[in-house]
Amino acid sequence: MNDTSVSHCGNDHQQWLKSIDFYDDDLDILEKKLVEIISKNNGQEVMASVEHFQNQFIVQRNNIDELRHSINEHAGKVASGVHAPAGKGENVLDHEHDGLKEEFESFEKVISELRQEFNQFLAKWM
Repeated sequence: MNDTSVSHCGNDHQQWLKSIDFYDDDLDILEKKLVEIISKNNGQEVMASVEHFQNQFIVQRNNIDELRHSINEHAGKVASGVHAPAGKGENVLDHEHDGLKEEFESFEKVISELRQEFNQFLAKWM
């Protein structure tokens, strides 16, 4: 992997990890709002939605942990690959990086859709 690719990957890794931290903090805020709704409304219709969102928040926190791990693992490979001779390893790292980028973008889309769905729920029950 050439120096430009390493630098580009490093920048992507930092940006992705900062975004993941933001989404993790955002889930904290959404969970607090969910607790507030529970304290004001405990009807069966509300509780079904509450359970749905609680489950989604758990799933997304798990996705955050897995994505963070994958990014850190890839960053380690890129860093150690800098000292390896050029060749086949570059293509593998580039392919992994592209896969991580797709995974991150997919995660962002899911989080955005979840936030939008949750905001509609909030508008109805707050």
